[in-house]
Amino acid sequence: MSNPPDAAGESASGNADPDVDTALNAVEDQLSLLWRRGRSISHQLSREVHPDMEPAAYGLLSVIRKQGPIRLTELASCIGVGKPSVSRQIAFLEGLGLVSKEADPLDGRAQSIRLTPEGEKRMHDVQDARREVFRERLSEWPAEDLQALATYMAKLNATYERDGFPRDDSA
Repeated sequence: MSNPPDAAGESASGNADPDVDTALNAVEDQLSLLWRRGRSISHQLSREVHPDMEPAAYGLLSVIRKQGPIRLTELASCIGVGKPSVSRQIAFLEGLGLVSKEADPLDGRAQSIRLTPEGEKRMHDVQDARREVFRERLSEWPAEDLQALATYMAKLNATYERDGFPRDDSA
């Protein structure tokens, strides 16, 4: 009789559980495929907002749209990149007329970044179209399967938050 595996997939005797290894490999394969497809979709969506826009800038616009006016340092923290990278992307987006900077009401030395009306319109159009495609692709899934998927994804995201990734309360 074998020892039951612990949370790391190892039995009490220290041997890796082959069933857990197989399952983890399957999860890793499926997540890798999902991430590749997500990057491809993000690239496509960014081009729909503006033909010269990079996917990273689309991600920034999405966070700004969800969070509302946000400081550059908070924005960089939300997406897990350095302030100089975000600053360059924001300057690009400002040049396109999609975002604007304004004095932060809580600290006049700091600036808040917000979508312009044009930025809001473009993001609204693109995200509505994205949601419709998503709805079509998952329309055959029963509601309980969709809820189970959301629950497991939230559990996975919470695991990463323990490692220091920022929590996304807007989900």
